[in-house]
Amino acid sequence: MISAETKQDQETLLEKVIALGDKVGNTPLHHFSPALINNDKVKIVAKMEWMQIGGSVKARAAYSIIRNAIESGKLNEKTILLDATSGNTGIAYAAIAKELGIKVSLCLPQNASIERKQILTALGVDIIYTSPLEGTDGSQQVARELVKDNADKYFYADQYKNENNWKAHYNTTAIEIVNQVPTITHFAAGMGTTGTFVGTGRRLRELDPSIRLVAFQPDSALHGLEGWKHLETAVVPKIYDPGVADEIVEVTTEEAYEMLVRVYEIENLLLSPSSAANIAGSLKIAAQLKEGTIVTILPDNADKYSEVIKKLIKK
Repeated sequence: MISAETKQDQETLLEKVIALGDKVGNTPLHHFSPALINNDKVKIVAKMEWMQIGGSVKARAAYSIIRNAIESGKLNEKTILLDATSGNTGIAYAAIAKELGIKVSLCLPQNASIERKQILTALGVDIIYTSPLEGTDGSQQVARELVKDNADKYFYADQYKNENNWKAHYNTTAIEIVNQVPTITHFAAGMGTTGTFVGTGRRLRELDPSIRLVAFQPDSALHGLEGWKHLETAVVPKIYDPGVADEIVEVTTEEAYEMLVRVYEIENLLLSPSSAANIAGSLKIAAQLKEGTIVTILPDNADKYSEVIKKLIKK
């Protein structure tokens, strides 16, 4: 039986997480210039997802997962939130959890960017480093072993399987897009956990079946797009639905980094490699169109990649 004190603590925690919802979603747009697109009748519009708590698109999934876990009683101040991450989801977890007084442990590939490691450490995260050769697939395995041995200690968020990941985008991102860009003809985004593309795509198809849904992925298993997955060679996330995409377009690491520099030169916008990859992929779509409006996602900006960006811009 739950004590009155415990019940009060749960109610207070729920009130806190509900209030935090104001810091998630409703991100602004960036309209890319014709100088980048080379076709006045094709527009590329992107949601600036770093403009929310945690500084990335992962705020949506992290918030949805945490709120659902608190509402269901699986997560509280006495439980440690555990997950595998390449960085952004972990930062979002940590930023949200810090305001709620919840502890976080994260399994993170050793080769994650220095900036991400520093941010996670500053937010008080217990980082469990995993093999740089196995990426987040290896991190997930380590997390599963920890939960297996300490079931009562952790709430395993499991972003790659958690339905609240894609539902966050189904309930928020897609609605924002149709309200902000009613002329949308294409939605395109890269895939990591696949939550952004699957959730947004599912809802957009319900709202307007004429919108073409294009997924991006790296061109091979050996790529430098942190957070992205090459689905043919990686462990496919359980939340992935192959029926959502009308088309899958490959983007190389080189194309992403070249686009990062080009966007800075033309737009004066410093993006992360994954955001630049989404623009590189969107330009591939644009090249095949006579007219249309492509909406994509800018998962984060360059804040977590400052050393990489400095080297590129100097070139």
